[in-house]
Amino acid sequence: MTEIPELSLPGSWSRTTLADVRRDDTTILNPAKHLEERFELYSIPAHETGKPELVKGRDIGSAKKMLSPGTVLLSKINPRINRVWVVGDANGVPQIGSSEWIAFSPIEGIVSRYLAHYLRQDRFCTYLASNVSGVGGSLMRVKPSIVERFSFVFPPSGEQQRIVEAVDSYLTRLDDAVASLERVQAKLKAYRASVLKAAVEGRLVPTEASLARAGKGAYEPAEVLLARILKERRRRWEEAELTKLKANRKTSKDDKWKAKYAEPVAPDISTMPELPEGWCWATVDMLASVKGGLTKGQRRGARDFLLDVPYLRVANVQRGHLDLSEVKTIKATREEIAELRLVPGDVLFNEGGDRDKLGRGWIWNGEIETCIHQNHVFRARILTADYEPRLLSWYGNSSGQRYFFDEGKQTTNLASINMTKLKLLPVPIPPKDEQDRIADEVERVLSVADENAVAVAHAMKRCMRLRQAVLKWAFEGKLVDQDPADEPAERLLARIRAERASADPIKKSRRQAVRGAA
Repeated sequence: MTEIPELSLPGSWSRTTLADVRRDDTTILNPAKHLEERFELYSIPAHETGKPELVKGRDIGSAKKMLSPGTVLLSKINPRINRVWVVGDANGVPQIGSSEWIAFSPIEGIVSRYLAHYLRQDRFCTYLASNVSGVGGSLMRVKPSIVERFSFVFPPSGEQQRIVEAVDSYLTRLDDAVASLERVQAKLKAYRASVLKAAVEGRLVPTEASLARAGKGAYEPAEVLLARILKERRRRWEEAELTKLKANRKTSKDDKWKAKYAEPVAPDISTMPELPEGWCWATVDMLASVKGGLTKGQRRGARDFLLDVPYLRVANVQRGHLDLSEVKTIKATREEIAELRLVPGDVLFNEGGDRDKLGRGWIWNGEIETCIHQNHVFRARILTADYEPRLLSWYGNSSGQRYFFDEGKQTTNLASINMTKLKLLPVPIPPKDEQDRIADEVERVLSVADENAVAVAHAMKRCMRLRQAVLKWAFEGKLVDQDPADEPAERLLARIRAERASADPIKKSRRQAVRGAA
């Protein structure tokens, strides 16, 4: 069992374990016997909202605990997520809670909110996370016996109340600061989206057409650029076909084989907005080669030599950035690695998941020397230098989202696109010089936004550290002054233990009576 260092204490305080202040006076409620009665339900999911649910017995699927006001609830599920709740004042409706709560019924002399704050310390969370049972995630649970072994320090009752008032005051101000920072984060996210949208709609920099009209020289329209890309597309296909013929030791006597070339489908722009002068529409299939990734557990020959190689999953490919904090490895052959290895400029798209993941992606810039991608992440590799890969990614993460939402295959809670749909995504193409100016301006503007986002993230972390610092000061007796007139906590602890000892024989006799009646 992982131990946590003890805190130093003022003289009027006392030290024990949570076992001394954990009394569970809850009883079990069978909702089937109260179908029409209304209850105030303290459920685990409702903890996020901060408000218990108001439900009827018929809508409760399992037995619950009957609670009393002031009961402190600690979630036993996945204790890394610190869920602590104090049951509110009685309001005429019976209060009940999930069996997944470890309950601390009210004890005279122990202020419920003091205990709740104590359970919100990182040091307590760390202790629980180090002593859990289960295989992981929502299956991880902590036993009440583990909770009860943790050290508990407490001052006299009057000081407990003063500490609660001081902690609440500090944390309220920190909560207000965090809320302000979250609003800034939301505004920065919206600002990034608006910049990308303006970029791919021709509203971020002056267009080549407008500059030409102002007498600054002629320009090459996007139609000419697209024709060049399509010519290169066909050339690559013919080269690949000739390579196949050579590998099979075949030769062609004429050019009939060239008729097998599949021209890319023109974009359906019937519902698309009008583009700026000099721009044109294309599809991803016209501009890039699109490829799916490796399937985990893919079947291979018995003699295939497998290597561990880093690979990108859906979780790594976020909207607007790549999250490389956890990159896993997968077994692949040398041939698969060569075929699926990402190169700088590859544009990544997620196949799907929930609505937010659909078509989500960003640009690979060679962050890992050798890295491939799984089958739920598509790769679009631009065919020529005539089109800026970042424009495709920016479009897919702004105006292009509408296409993915409309064309994605919908199930109950999930949606997905396939490579055919991705290839048909209509994409706007500006003239080449305009592309370069757009890219430079987007990078300039977003770099400023990113700097602000980093500053906000640091401020958020500082607020979290300050929260824990306030709690640490509180439970070391450094947050409020001690009052010599307060009854020492040692006397309070002695009363609690005496009351527990006197109650135990009564409980034992009741249990014996029940067994005898049976």
